[in-house]
Amino acid sequence: MTVEGKSKTRTCGLWKIAAEEPDRIALVDPAGESYSYRDLVSDANRYGRGLQAMGLRPGDSVVMMLNNSADLLAFYFAAFQTGLYIVAVNWHLTGPEVAYILKDSEAKAFVASSRFADAARQAADESGVGGRFSVGDIDGFTPLRDLGDSDEKPEIRTAGGPMLYTSGTTGRPKGVRRPLTGDDPEEVPRVATGFFGIFGIEPFDGHVHMCSSPLYHTAVLNCASISIQLGHKVVLMDRWDPEEMLVLIERHRVTHSHMVPTQFRRLLALPESTREKYDLTSLRVMIHGAAPCPQEVKRKMLAWWGPVVTEYYAATEGGGTVISGTEWLRKPGSVGTAWPNSVVKVLGDDGHELPAGETGEIYMRMGQSSFDYHHDRKKTLESRVGDLFTLGDIGFLDEDGYLFLCDRKSDMIISGGVNIYPAEIEGEIVTHPKVADVAVFGVPHADWGEEIKAVVQPEAGIDPSDELTEDIMNFARERLAKFKLPKSVDYVVELPRDPNGKLYKRRLRDPYWQGRANI
Repeated sequence: MTVEGKSKTRTCGLWKIAAEEPDRIALVDPAGESYSYRDLVSDANRYGRGLQAMGLRPGDSVVMMLNNSADLLAFYFAAFQTGLYIVAVNWHLTGPEVAYILKDSEAKAFVASSRFADAARQAADESGVGGRFSVGDIDGFTPLRDLGDSDEKPEIRTAGGPMLYTSGTTGRPKGVRRPLTGDDPEEVPRVATGFFGIFGIEPFDGHVHMCSSPLYHTAVLNCASISIQLGHKVVLMDRWDPEEMLVLIERHRVTHSHMVPTQFRRLLALPESTREKYDLTSLRVMIHGAAPCPQEVKRKMLAWWGPVVTEYYAATEGGGTVISGTEWLRKPGSVGTAWPNSVVKVLGDDGHELPAGETGEIYMRMGQSSFDYHHDRKKTLESRVGDLFTLGDIGFLDEDGYLFLCDRKSDMIISGGVNIYPAEIEGEIVTHPKVADVAVFGVPHADWGEEIKAVVQPEAGIDPSDELTEDIMNFARERLAKFKLPKSVDYVVELPRDPNGKLYKRRLRDPYWQGRANI
C-alpha cells in the first residue's frame, strides 16, 4: 500500500517503512526510550527466525504475557510475519488460568515478563509448554533476547494473526480463531486500513497514537499494531495515570487513542485547573468502546475535548457500529450506524429481522469474515443465524439505522471496560465446603461502572458471618485473578431457582439496580 505525501510517495507496512525510513520513530516505550522502525524490524526478524528454528510453522500458536513494551510489539510482529496465531493473555490471571489458555491454544512457545514470574512459572509447569522465554529473569525461562541469532528475515513468511480469548456463559475462555489469509506479511492487511478508515485515520499524516491501556485487550493491540503499520508513532503507557496521559498528549502531540469510560471518569475527576493547563489541540480522534458510557460522562468529555470523542460497538468476534461526537449529540445514547462492509441487524426470537424501533437480539457480520470458537463447535453454532453472529446483546435500530443498546448478555459484568463472566467465579466459589449455592452479578459502581457482588446460600447449619466471608474470599483468591474477585458477599437462605434448576438471577440483581440504568 502506498500513499501520496506532500513531497513523495510513501509506502505503508512495518518492513517497507523500515527499508525506506529506517530511522523513523516507531514507538516510545513507557520509560521514554525511542525505538526506530529499524530497531523494531531487527528484533521482530530475530525472534521470528528463532521461533522457526524451534520448529514452529504457520498455524501454530504462541502466547505472550507481557506488559506494554517494545518487546511485546517486536514479539507480536515476529509471530505475525511467520504465520502464527498470537494469544495475548491478561496478566492479571492466575497461573492455572494461564495454564488453561496455554493448553487450549496448543501453544508451542510462551513469553512472559518477570513482573508476572510466579504465575508464569506455574502456568508453564502445569501446561507443559515447551519454548519458555522471558523479559527479565524467570527461573526455567530463556531470556527473550537469546531467541534467534540473526536479524535477517525468516525463511518462511506468511501473515499470521491474533487469536484472542473471550469468555462465554460456560465461564471458560474461548479462543476466537479466524482462518489465516496466507497474505504477504509486508502488505498491510486490508482489514487494518479499513478499521482505521472507519475513524478517518489515514496513513502517516502526522499521526501519533497513544496506547493508554494494556495490550492484552483486543482493540488496544489492534490499534497499536495498525498504527505502526501505517507510519504512526506509538506512545506506550504501562500504568495509566490521568494527568500523565495529559502530559504525554501535549509532549508528543498525540492525535488518537483507544479508551474506556472508566478512564473518562478519572480524567474528569482531575481538578479543573489541572485539566486546563495542558495543550490538547493535537487530538483528532479519541476512540472509546468496551463498555457503556454514561451519557453525563460523554457530554462532559465532548464539552472538554470537542467532537473528537468517537464511540464504537464491536467485539473480539467482529463488529460493529460507530458514532462521532457530533452525531451522538443528535442521537444521545446511540452507539451508531454499521461500519462500511459490516451488517448489523436486530432479530426476534424466531430469527426474523425486526422493524425499526422494536427490541430484539443484535446480530452482526463483518464483511465476509468468519471465525470459530476454538475447540467449541457448539458455542460457534449457537451464536449464529445464517452468516450472522450474536453476542447476546439486546437493542433496537431507529428509523435512521442508529443502534441503541437496551441490555446486554444477562450475566456479563463490565467493570472498568473489562468483561467479567460470573459463571467462572460461581464455579469456583461453589466448591467451598461451606457454600451450598452462589450467584454472582454486577452492581452499580460510580467509577468502574459495575463491581462484582456474590450472593451465597450457606450449607445447612452454617451461619453467615464476617469470618465466613473472609474464609470464602481467601478461598477465591487462590483460584481467581484479583479482578474477578467479588467486592462484597451477601447471604440468603435459598437462591431462587425453578424446578429445573434455572437461577432467577434478575430477582437477586434488580434491587441493587433500582432507579439505575443497567445496560
